[in-house]
Amino acid sequence: MRAVFIDDYGSPDVVKIGDRPEPEPDPGEVRIRLAAAGYNHVDLYMRAGGIGITHELPLTLGVDGAGVIDAVGAGVSRWQTGERVVLYPILYCGRCEFCLRGDQMLCTSCKIFGEHIDGNFAEFICVPEAIPHRIADDRSFEAAAVLPCALLTAWRMITTLGQVQSTDSLLVHGIGGGVSLACLQFARLLGATVFVTSSSGEKLERARELGAAAGINYREQDVFKEVMRLTDGRGVDVVIENVGKATWSTSLKCLVRGGRIINNGATTGGDASADLQRVFIRQLKIFGSTLGNQEEFRSMVQAFNDHKFEPVIDRVYPLDEASLGLERMEQGLQFGKIALRISE
Repeated sequence: MRAVFIDDYGSPDVVKIGDRPEPEPDPGEVRIRLAAAGYNHVDLYMRAGGIGITHELPLTLGVDGAGVIDAVGAGVSRWQTGERVVLYPILYCGRCEFCLRGDQMLCTSCKIFGEHIDGNFAEFICVPEAIPHRIADDRSFEAAAVLPCALLTAWRMITTLGQVQSTDSLLVHGIGGGVSLACLQFARLLGATVFVTSSSGEKLERARELGAAAGINYREQDVFKEVMRLTDGRGVDVVIENVGKATWSTSLKCLVRGGRIINNGATTGGDASADLQRVFIRQLKIFGSTLGNQEEFRSMVQAFNDHKFEPVIDRVYPLDEASLGLERMEQGLQFGKIALRISE
């Protein structure tokens, strides 16, 4: 089968498009003929070496994937060939304390596609029968394929950790990325007021079209002062923080007393200093988040099937041009998610 994989680390040239062994489903597994996949920044991280992530080369990239079941292994009863599915992005043991409490993404032996094991930038993949989730016939594979990583992370941040309600206000940093845009969409779905930041006036304007109440250009404006102005000196209930060192102090100051800050990244560095006096005196709540559990994925896919939201897709590249998607993401040009079309 054809796949996008790495067999070395470093420059864009290490990404290959070529043949890899076609998998066969073991008992309890199904095989998916993949139609589309979604790009994530971890694809670039793995290309650069994937430090801290246990993996072997060659490695097929791609956390996200959607397609059609084309073969079922022995003992599989819940699936039939031809069914359209999107894949939960994690393999988990189902036995550890975290799996038993329903937090599969914290499994002590979890394996994420495209990181620990071969991913979805390929024509086929085999997975345990609990991993696929049905997608509606009127939903595109490209839209479904971008759900598993970034949008699932955002869904958990907004619905589970943030407990966002219609009366809440949010500050979302770095609008344009997949997680940030999805947080804007999901918060607006719940009726909340959302302020966003970017250095791009175009991205701020597009965010307003998606429902942002205001955009703050952090190169031209003081984010803290603008948030205080927009909230009449109160501050926001929730900050979606994915920048790290460069914005952490500002994010804390922007929160109302008892507010929540949810972190899912540290693009400017993870060694941010925290004003602990502000944290405990104002009783701020700090959450870390990445991905989500199976129940959160099920509820998000159901909302997607019901057309309650539409993923923002920046570009769709064919398999032969997979490297162009990585290049666009590396340059930070995208507004929304980048998808890979693998087959019709």
